[in-house]
Amino acid sequence: MKTQAIIVAAGKGMRLKMEAPKSLVAIHDKPIIAHTILPFEQSSLVESIILVGHKDHLKDLERIIKKYRFRKVTRIVPGGATRRDSVAAGLGVLDQDTAIVVVHDGARPLVTSAIIETTIRECRQSEAVTVGVPIKPTIKKIDREKYFVTETLDRDEIWEIQTPQTFRKEILLKAHQMSSGQICTDDASLVEKLGVPVKVVAGDYKNIKITTQEDLIIAEAFLRKQLSEK
Repeated sequence: MKTQAIIVAAGKGMRLKMEAPKSLVAIHDKPIIAHTILPFEQSSLVESIILVGHKDHLKDLERIIKKYRFRKVTRIVPGGATRRDSVAAGLGVLDQDTAIVVVHDGARPLVTSAIIETTIRECRQSEAVTVGVPIKPTIKKIDREKYFVTETLDRDEIWEIQTPQTFRKEILLKAHQMSSGQICTDDASLVEKLGVPVKVVAGDYKNIKITTQEDLIIAEAFLRKQLSEK
């Protein structure tokens, strides 16, 4: 089953408080987006990659693709105002014969080929798959007005959801068509609204999304450790 990946890297990363978009920020002497693309490039199950970037930095992304000789990145397209719009831009240039679509955050540079391939294999049996990890801290619901605890949630039933998220193409296309104008933080949420079950597979606590300066420090440490073990 032909599989394409959409890597979304169109955000400006305002919370990172840096001049460059976070996908272009370097960690361990390489742009974040280059780290992110590599495991998709190395996966034998991913046919090609569509990279969605900010309209003002497409040339920068092109230079990175050439510098690191990423051969699977076949399209670089401008994203939209929201994450949903950016994913939709990627969906709009999928190959006709693609059966499975893997959607991944460009700001998750520590994903592995093994995780990517687990979601693809699972999607061959299911229609929708997301990566996640069980939460570690205790989570409580609170009253928004007075900030009193209203409930302590069962940790065994709560997972932190990550990407990649992998779907049968027709399911993801339908979810986006039905969600016009809606705000969402991930594609699995859109698919859930169709009534399609979303399978959760175990991810990795290292598969963090870089959002703040603290995340850069953590990602740098993880990468340094990975390279020292090779």
